[in-house]
Amino acid sequence: MQKEIKAVVITPKDYDESKDYPVVCLLHGYSGNYSDWIAKAPQLESYADQYDMIIVNPDGNFGSWYWDSPEVESSKYETYVGKELVEFLGQKYSTVKSRDGRAIIGLSMGGHGALFLAFRHQDTFGAAGSLSGGVDIGPFPENWEMKKHLGTKRENPERWEEYSVMCQINRLIPNKLKLIISCGTENFFYEVNVRLHEKLAYNNIPHTFITGPGGHTWDYWRDAVPYQLLFFHNYFASAN
Repeated sequence: MQKEIKAVVITPKDYDESKDYPVVCLLHGYSGNYSDWIAKAPQLESYADQYDMIIVNPDGNFGSWYWDSPEVESSKYETYVGKELVEFLGQKYSTVKSRDGRAIIGLSMGGHGALFLAFRHQDTFGAAGSLSGGVDIGPFPENWEMKKHLGTKRENPERWEEYSVMCQINRLIPNKLKLIISCGTENFFYEVNVRLHEKLAYNNIPHTFITGPGGHTWDYWRDAVPYQLLFFHNYFASAN
């Protein structure tokens, strides 16, 4: 995109360049930015120490949905996060240079983005998670600037299917991608998350699905994120 994009990079306090660390990309939601997670969940620093991992919070430009937009030429956030950022981190930091040492997760818009990117870049990421993810964009044709990036759903129905996580499941091979999905029962995305869980199960794609009380709030995301980071930590340990 020919521009500088900020990101927060959290390294373990005992970071040692002679050692290769797994990386977790943690995406923000709609209207957020790269600083959201560390500002609202500062305990991420302790999780990086506890799980001996690098945690990266990239910027998704307020409402990119982490797509390479077919409508906005300057919005190529699938390429940025799924390819360029990973390559940059591998050059600047001491990281595991394979999918076995990379995971991606996000909240809301970022939950959709994390699964969308992981499903489409399985050679890059070995595990993925979603917190309250907008995992099916179809029911929300007028919301969150999506039509700015995709055109209207009425005029571009096939595109709206193609750019939704729900329609990327056919890319998956059982057990290739480790998946964890969390959503509170009071969340307006709860029903689409249940449908994603059911569709994954129908297609014999193993995954962890966690529900419980909670809305579309930072209280829920702060409580839920350590379980996903532990899930990734266990994946990294078993893969290496």
